[in-house]
Amino acid sequence: MDEASPTPPSRPQLAVSGAIFRDDKILLVRRARSPGKGFYSLPGGRVEFGESLHDALRREVDEETGLRIEIVGLAGWREVLPGATGGGHYLIMSFAARWMANEPVLNEELDDFKWLAPDDVGLGDLKLTGGLLEVIEAARRLIQR
Repeated sequence: MDEASPTPPSRPQLAVSGAIFRDDKILLVRRARSPGKGFYSLPGGRVEFGESLHDALRREVDEETGLRIEIVGLAGWREVLPGATGGGHYLIMSFAARWMANEPVLNEELDDFKWLAPDDVGLGDLKLTGGLLEVIEAARRLIQR
């Protein structure tokens, strides 16, 4: 997602994320800046005005990782509300996707990536964004159809 502005928007922001599977592994990326700095999550970001959810996801994945993907379907959604100290209000639509081409090349928004077996996510000491394990499981069910 884009850098947080000094004054958060006064309305909820629509965002997308991609649970990208490759050879039975899922891609996790670590955010290099807010929101979510230091947490592993799925690549994605804000939807631009007039942009479809699928187009936004393909663009965000390309910008953040350079990967080409095939979108399989909607895996779930998550709402992030502003906390006591502020922050943004986001509605994140998470999609299951298959890796199609390229190797990850991270932009400045990310500082690490890992391809992990879905069952291994959450077993280590990685800091994960809220709701990530549920989205991964729902996405895996769509991929395995």
